[in-house]
Amino acid sequence: MLINKKILVTLCLSSVIAVVALTSMKPEEEHKFKNLKVLPKHITDKQLDKVMDEWAHSLGVHCNFCHVRNEAEKKMDFASDAKPEKEMARHMYKMMNKINQKYFEAKKDSLGMVMTSGVNCNTCHKGTSHPEVTVPEGRKGPGGPPPGVPAPGGTLVPQGDHKQ
Repeated sequence: MLINKKILVTLCLSSVIAVVALTSMKPEEEHKFKNLKVLPKHITDKQLDKVMDEWAHSLGVHCNFCHVRNEAEKKMDFASDAKPEKEMARHMYKMMNKINQKYFEAKKDSLGMVMTSGVNCNTCHKGTSHPEVTVPEGRKGPGGPPPGVPAPGGTLVPQGDHKQ
């Protein structure tokens, strides 16, 4: 009988300690990001950091390229749309997703993020924020480059009717 009382008291004390510990813990607040327009609203901190790191590395930039600093609070204001580069990043992200869905049949994960893709930011940017648009030099042949394409030396062949 004495053993049963000890077990009962131990169980009761353990239960009280567990209940007090659980009720005194603050539930972890779910972090809600402000002003997400193309990324999923329920994205996690870790997932958002991964996306932003990928974009920053692909463009060879830092956070302040798209985001402004709030000098009063001495921190970045990630929700602000003050910089036009942020809106351009949104357009580019939507364009990339459309290309991947249409031409590469990319599927989305549970967050709505493209899982596999044929193109990403680095496909064009290759570490530069404003990739230069270039046209490969054509074969040097009897007719020269096609209309609208600079010839070697930088001269532009006029578009429209021309004789070769």
